[in-house]
Amino acid sequence: MSEDDPKTLVSTDWLAQHLNDPDLRILDASWYLPDMGRDARAEYDAAHIPGARFFDIDDISDQRSDLPHMAPPPEKFVSRLRAMGVGDGHQVVVYDGAGLFSAARVWWLFRLMGKTDVAVLDGGFAKWQAEDRPVEDLPPMVRDRHMTVQRQANLVKDVTQVAASTKLGDATIIDARGAPRFRGEEDEPRPGLRAGHIPTSVNVPYKSVLNDDGTMKSPDALTKVFEDAGVDLSKPAITTCGSGVTAAILSLALERTGHRRHALYDGSWAEWGMFNDLNVETGE
Repeated sequence: MSEDDPKTLVSTDWLAQHLNDPDLRILDASWYLPDMGRDARAEYDAAHIPGARFFDIDDISDQRSDLPHMAPPPEKFVSRLRAMGVGDGHQVVVYDGAGLFSAARVWWLFRLMGKTDVAVLDGGFAKWQAEDRPVEDLPPMVRDRHMTVQRQANLVKDVTQVAASTKLGDATIIDARGAPRFRGEEDEPRPGLRAGHIPTSVNVPYKSVLNDDGTMKSPDALTKVFEDAGVDLSKPAITTCGSGVTAAILSLALERTGHRRHALYDGSWAEWGMFNDLNVETGE
């Protein structure tokens, strides 16, 4: 797989070359945990890649759920994206302000809706700015664009399906949280959640698939990261994390290795850690 793949990951060089393509749509999908002390919308308003629209992960979600930013119903996804001028026939590039943190979640959401012409910007806005590439503070000119979606149910798992996999062993459950949280040695950032991890799951902290500059490791290096962590890449995979955001980084990494049978547990630890009748493991 080449470095630039418009269905998974593109470089800042690629985006700079295609910036004026009429059918390119750029989305700023920045999102931060409260302890990061950053305001994604304010940062977008101050400076963004020319033409970028702001994709609010918390708003474009299933508001009927008590869980954070669960995947939205297809009709809500369509209406929000149409209003942003994003639709059929567009090549979408998603980035975030942390390098590669929340953008993969939106890549996965597009995939869930059956849209495959979507890539994450490798290294994100930080790399774009470090290279002194153009930015603007103007809202983009938006024209409504028709969008059709077809939800791909195989790309998402609910708590019942994940619980079944822990017993059947039919998929490897891969947890993207940091090792101290995985082992239950660190309190969860969301109050009321137990500490630990889903039984049978393995830990691949999302930072382990990234380089120091926030870009994603090469496909060969990614394969080694997964295999060293005990992931059997011949089996289906289920990615999970705290609330379904960084799990998508592992989903993107799996896709980059050529692994095609992966799904994301949307409720993640925000759901599993809440229910006392679900088993929890601690330690390695």
